[in-house]
Amino acid sequence: MKKIEFTFPDGRREKQNLFLKMKLTLLILLVCLMQVSASVYSQTTKLSFDLQGKKISDVLMQIEETTDFRFFYQREQVNVDLTVNLKADNKRVDEILTDIFKDQGVTYRIMDDNLILLTTGELMTEQQQTVRGKISNERGESIPGATVVVKGTSIGSITDVDGNYELNGVPADGILIFSFVGMRTQEIEVSGRTKIDVVLAEDVIGLEEVVAVGYGVQRKSDVTGSVGVVNADDILERPAFNALQGMKGKVAGVNIFSNSGSPTGSTRVMIRGMNSIETTSDPLYVVDGVVMEDFDMVNPNDIERIEVLKDASSAAIYGARGANGVILVTTKRGSKNGDVVVGYDGYVSVGRIRKKMDLLNAEEWLEVIKRGYENAPKYKDYAPGEEPTIDFTDPRLFDANGKPLYDTDWQEEATRTAISHNHQLSVQQGNEKSSVGAFLNYTDNQGIMLNSWMKRVNAKIAYDASPKKWLDFGINMLVNKTWENEAEEGGGHQMPRRSMIEMIPIMPVKFPDGSWSNSSSTSNFALEGMANPVHVLETQERLRNRTQFFGNTYLNFHLTNDLQLKTQFGIDNHIQQNREYSPKDLLNISYPNAWANINDYEKIYWQEETYLSYNKSIGDHRINSVLGMSWQERIYRSNTSGTSGFSDDFFKYNNMGAASDPDAPGSSYERWSMNSYFFRFGYSYKDKYLATLTARADGSSRFGKNNKYGYFPSAGLGWVVSNEDFLSSSSLIDYLKLRASYGVTGSTELGIYRSLATISGGTVLLNGARENYNVVTRLPNPDLEWEKTSQFDVGFNLTMLDQRVSMELDYYYKLTTDLLLGRPVPHSTGFTSVTDNIGSVSNRGIDFLLTTQNVETNDFRWESTLNLNYNKNRIEELGENDEDIFPGPWWVSGSQTILRVGESLGSFWGYRRLGTWGTDEVEEAAAVGAVPGVAKRTEEREILGKGLPDLTGSFINRFNYKNFDLLVDLQFTLGVEIMQQFFHSTEDRTGYANGLATILYDGWTESNQNTMVQQIRNAPLNGQNSEVDDHWVVDGSYLRGNLISLGYTFDNSLLSRVGFKSCRVYSSVDNLFVLHSDDFKGYDPEATSWTDNQWGQNIFFFQYPKPTTVTFGVNVKF
Repeated sequence: MKKIEFTFPDGRREKQNLFLKMKLTLLILLVCLMQVSASVYSQTTKLSFDLQGKKISDVLMQIEETTDFRFFYQREQVNVDLTVNLKADNKRVDEILTDIFKDQGVTYRIMDDNLILLTTGELMTEQQQTVRGKISNERGESIPGATVVVKGTSIGSITDVDGNYELNGVPADGILIFSFVGMRTQEIEVSGRTKIDVVLAEDVIGLEEVVAVGYGVQRKSDVTGSVGVVNADDILERPAFNALQGMKGKVAGVNIFSNSGSPTGSTRVMIRGMNSIETTSDPLYVVDGVVMEDFDMVNPNDIERIEVLKDASSAAIYGARGANGVILVTTKRGSKNGDVVVGYDGYVSVGRIRKKMDLLNAEEWLEVIKRGYENAPKYKDYAPGEEPTIDFTDPRLFDANGKPLYDTDWQEEATRTAISHNHQLSVQQGNEKSSVGAFLNYTDNQGIMLNSWMKRVNAKIAYDASPKKWLDFGINMLVNKTWENEAEEGGGHQMPRRSMIEMIPIMPVKFPDGSWSNSSSTSNFALEGMANPVHVLETQERLRNRTQFFGNTYLNFHLTNDLQLKTQFGIDNHIQQNREYSPKDLLNISYPNAWANINDYEKIYWQEETYLSYNKSIGDHRINSVLGMSWQERIYRSNTSGTSGFSDDFFKYNNMGAASDPDAPGSSYERWSMNSYFFRFGYSYKDKYLATLTARADGSSRFGKNNKYGYFPSAGLGWVVSNEDFLSSSSLIDYLKLRASYGVTGSTELGIYRSLATISGGTVLLNGARENYNVVTRLPNPDLEWEKTSQFDVGFNLTMLDQRVSMELDYYYKLTTDLLLGRPVPHSTGFTSVTDNIGSVSNRGIDFLLTTQNVETNDFRWESTLNLNYNKNRIEELGENDEDIFPGPWWVSGSQTILRVGESLGSFWGYRRLGTWGTDEVEEAAAVGAVPGVAKRTEEREILGKGLPDLTGSFINRFNYKNFDLLVDLQFTLGVEIMQQFFHSTEDRTGYANGLATILYDGWTESNQNTMVQQIRNAPLNGQNSEVDDHWVVDGSYLRGNLISLGYTFDNSLLSRVGFKSCRVYSSVDNLFVLHSDDFKGYDPEATSWTDNQWGQNIFFFQYPKPTTVTFGVNVKF
C-alpha cells in the first residue's frame, strides 16, 4: 500500500511524533470559527524580501518564519524543489504565491488559523459533500490527532480529542485515507455517504514507535537487539490478578510457568532457558526505572507497557544483574490531551477445580485393605497383627454388615466454587505542560481450596510537569497493601493439598457429635496420622500481611535541544508480617498441643541514577547515546519466633509466652550495595545501517575482595535491507531488518556473604563447667566473582504482503561460565569444599513470532499470532573432574535429580522399572530380596528424563465482527517429562492412606502379571517398596485452552447520550481444557511442587489445583 506523507518546507514529516499531530489538531479544529479572522490576516499582512535562485521550499520557509502562516501540501502534487527568483515589496501572501506557482497550475486555499492548503488545479469539480465520523481503535477508544485526507488532494482534517472529524468538499465518489502514528492506514470509498466511522488497527511495523531499552528509549526501527513488547491491552486480554499471567505466550523466548493455582502461588519466568545451578534464573524487573523484587504485587491495570530485553546487546546496560534478561515495566501516568478521562474496569470471576485425581472411593479402598491383609504373609517382613475383621466393626464407620457409613470425596470437600472480583478506578488529566494520573484498585482473589484467599488494595499517583522549556520533573508513588491466607504450605501430612488426596474415604468430615475426624480415629488401620484437610483449612491460620511503598522522582534538564541530563531517585520498601497458628485439636505429629509462629521482615531498596542522553540527527546520520552512573543499596532484616504447647486456643500468636515449649528465637540482618557506570552509543545511517555499543561496570559488595568490579560490554549491528534501492520498491516485502549482537552480562545472585568465612557459636560442657565456643563453618574465597553469561544473537524482523504478514526470528547461543559450585579442598582444612566459580552451562535456541492478518473487511477482521520458543540446555562443565553432582537428596530414595556434563539441568535420576516379578521368577526375585508382585528394577540408576521443555509456544486468534470481538488463546509445551513424585504414597505403598485407583484395577495379581503397578501390600504390616524409577516419569507435553474471550463494544453514538466515551463488556473462560498424556495422573502438567531450587521443575509431589475460571467484566471510560 502506498503511504501518504505530509511534508513541511523544512523537511519535517507529519509522522515525526504524536505531539505535533496534537498541535495540528488545535489548528484545524477552529476552521469554522476563525475563517473570517484568517481572511483579514491574509489581506493585512504584507511581506518584503528579495530571494534569487532559491527553491520554492525555501520561500515557503521564509514566509513561515516571518508570519503566522503555515503550509500544508503533498509533494506528489506540488513541486517545491523548483528554483525561482522572487522580489516582493510589501506584497500580500496570495500575490506571492501566485507569482511563484504561476507556471505550475498550483492553487491555494487560505484556511482558518492561517493554514494554507496548496494543491494542483485538478480538484474534482463534480458534486461535493461534507463527511463526518469518528475514528477509534480496536478497543473502541477514540483516537485524537488522527488524519483524514481525500485521496489525490490536499483536502484533509484531524480528529478532535474525542476522535471526531468533519471534512468539507469531499467528492461523492472520492476515497478517504485514514492514518495515525502506529496504526495501519486505511482507504475507504465515500460512495455518497456522509457519515463514516473507522476502526484503525495497530501497525505491525511501527517504525516510528519507540521502545524502552533501559535508561531511555530508541526508535523500534533503530534497535539492534532482541526486544519483546507487550502493551497494556495485551496484558489485560486475560483478566488475571498477576501481570505475568497476562504476558504468557505474548513474547517469543519467554516461558512463564504457573507453579500453583493458589491465590498466593508463585509465577516463574524464564527467558531463553535456565542459566545457573545454585542461583535463580529469574529476570530483573525494572518498574519505571526502579528495580523491584516483588513484582507479583503490581496491579496489572496499572501497567501501560512491558519491554523484555532478551539478548546481551539489550540487557548489557544492566550489567551484573542482566544475565537472566530484563523486564522493563512502564506504568500508566496522566493524560496529555487536555481532557479529563475517568475510567472504570471491573470483573467478577467464578472458579472451580478443573480436574480431580482418580482416587479410590470407600468400597474400593476397603477392598485394597482386605487384599493387603491377604497378601501380607507373602512378604518376608510380615509381622502378624490383629485380625482384619476387627477393623470393619467400628460402629462409627460401618453398619452391621460391615459396609462403610461414609464415602467422602475429600477433593470435593476441601475445594469450593470461588467467587473473586477486581475493581479499578482511574482519573487521568493534563496537557503538554503537566499531567496527573490517579489509580485505585481493589482485588479479592478467592482460592478454590477452602479459606485460601488474597486481598489487595493498590493506590498509585503520577505527576509530570514541564514548567520551563529546559526542565521536566515528575513523581510516581505506589502503595500496595495485601492480606493473604495461604493453604498450600504446611508440614508433612498436615498439608491440605496432600491430605485431600491421602485422607481415607471412609472417614466423614465431622462425626454426628460435631467432632472433626482424622486418620487417628481409626487406629486399628495403623495409618500414619493423616490430617483432615477440611479441619486444617478451616481452623489453621497462615496469614500474610504485606505492605509495599514504591516510588521514584526525577529531574530532567534540557541542556540543549539534543542534550539532556536526568537524575532520578527510587525506593522500594517491603514490610511483611507472618502469623501462623495451628489449634490444639488439630492432629499434628510434630506438635500435638498447638503451635504458633511469628515471622516479621523488612526489605529496603534504594537507587539513585544520573545520566546524560544525547540524541541528534545530522543529515543522514542519527545518534542516540547515554552515559551515566548508578548507586544501589538493599537492607534486609527479619525476626522469627515459634512456640508450642498451648493449653487452649485463646491466645494464639498474640501471646507466645502462654505456650509451654518455646523455640529459640531467631533474627537476621543483611546488607549489600553496588555502584555502577554505564554507556550506550546508538548510530543510524540513512535509516539503513545501524550499530549499538553498550558497556557497564558494576562494583558489588557481594563479590570477593579481589574481584569487586565486573565489566560487561556488548555490540549490536543492524541492516534495514528494505530501505535499499534494490528492495525499496518491492511489492512483496514491506520491511526487512537483519540483526546481530554479542555481549556479556552477569548475575550477582550469589548470596550476600558467600565470599566470606562464617562463624557459629555455642556452648560446651568442659570439666563440669559450660564454656562458650566459636567455630568457622565456611571457608572464605576472596576471589569469588559473578557468574557471567556470553550471548550471541542473530535474527531478523520481516513484514510483507502490505503488512498482512509480520515475522520475528532469532537464533541465540548463551554460555554461562564461572558457575558457583563447591570445589573440593584437602581434608586437612577441616572442610570438604569451598564455594568457587568452576562450572558452565549453555543454552541455544530459536525464538519465532509470526502474526498474520488473515481476513480484513469493513466488518470482519481475523488475526493470528504463532509464538514458538525452542531451547536446548546443556551442562558444559562441573569443575576440574566434571564429576556428577546429586543435589537435593529426597527422604525416600536419595536424590531424584542429577547434574552431569552433557545433560540438561533438571535431569531426573532413578531406576528403570522393567515390570513386576512374576510367579515364574521366584528364584530370580529372591536373589534381590523380592517376591512375585514386587517392582522389577534395573540394578543401576540412570537419567530418566528432564524437566525443561524443548519447545513451548502459543497460538492466538483474534476475531472482530462489527462490534464483537473474540479471542482464542492456546498454549502448548513439547519435549519435556514430569516426575510424579506423589506415586510414592498413592501407588507404591498402600495401607497408610488413600491412593490412586490404579492400585486396585492395574495392580499385580496372579492373573495380571504383565503390569507396572505392584501387588497390593499394606505398608504398616509389610513395609513398602518405593523408589524413584521411570514408572513415575511420564511425558509432560500438553495443549491448554488458555483463554477464550468474547466481548462487545457499544456504539459511540449510543454512549454519547449517557456521557460515556467508550464501553466494552466481555466474558471469558480461563484454563478451559488441558490435553495431556493419559499416564499423567496429577492435576495440571504445568504446575510444579518444588519451587525453591533450580532442579525441581516438573517434579510433582502434591499440587494446589489450577481452576477453570469464568469471568464477566466491563471497561468504561467517561
